[in-house]
Amino acid sequence: MPSRADRRPTLAVWKFASCDGCQLTLLDCEDELLAIAEQVEVSHFLEASSASLPGPYDLSLVEGSVTTPQDAERIRHVRAVSRRLVTIGACATAGGVQALRNYADVAEFQAVVYARPDYIDTLATSTPISAHVPVDFELRGCPIDRRQLIEVITAYLAGRTPDVPAHSVCFECKQRGTVCVTVAHGTPCLGPVTHAGCGALCPAYDRGCYGCFGPSNSTNFPSFIPLLRRDGMDTLDVVRVLRTFNTAAPEFDAASRKELER
Repeated sequence: MPSRADRRPTLAVWKFASCDGCQLTLLDCEDELLAIAEQVEVSHFLEASSASLPGPYDLSLVEGSVTTPQDAERIRHVRAVSRRLVTIGACATAGGVQALRNYADVAEFQAVVYARPDYIDTLATSTPISAHVPVDFELRGCPIDRRQLIEVITAYLAGRTPDVPAHSVCFECKQRGTVCVTVAHGTPCLGPVTHAGCGALCPAYDRGCYGCFGPSNSTNFPSFIPLLRRDGMDTLDVVRVLRTFNTAAPEFDAASRKELER
């Protein structure tokens, strides 16, 4: 058996409640993925292969939120067998769009959707992985950005901290020379409070940012929300735009709740 120094690092990819989009981002890396595969041993990745080797794993990538009692138990096991655990995507980092259940009666949802809701074993909330176990790094996005994903994987393989920017989407607009849609057209845009990573895709096509990458590391909602109102949004509009992909992110959640208290 090869020594730890001689063997390749092991990588595992896990799915919880999600659409699989972030795992597909990894598969879509194509040439980069082939290069990574030469440097690591992919031990568990059911989206790509039915083969599964037992841990422990040097790096685990976790997609999806915790929505069932079984999820809560399984993520503790994943954490126990993972040297490093990185959450990928809005579901894993902020509960995902399914966290809209957090504001309603989940039993009512079950009764509407399922003919026999008594067969459904679910939690009343959808929560991020970090609410249940320690996480080494959170990679945001819906879906994640392939460049950032490659940076995180290679950083851990090299034994360094990932270099993922913490600034807002506004910075990315300036980088690509995109005219501010709010200043130029009065278009409501979450760019000033949203984490960078998408390359400012929506503003490049004259659309406001929808907040896919969650809150940036510095948000100022007391100053930002009046801008949304100035551009035509009422209270329900503001709440709806904050309660999408990252509705359970603490900053978005607090801002939306405060709006409803107005």
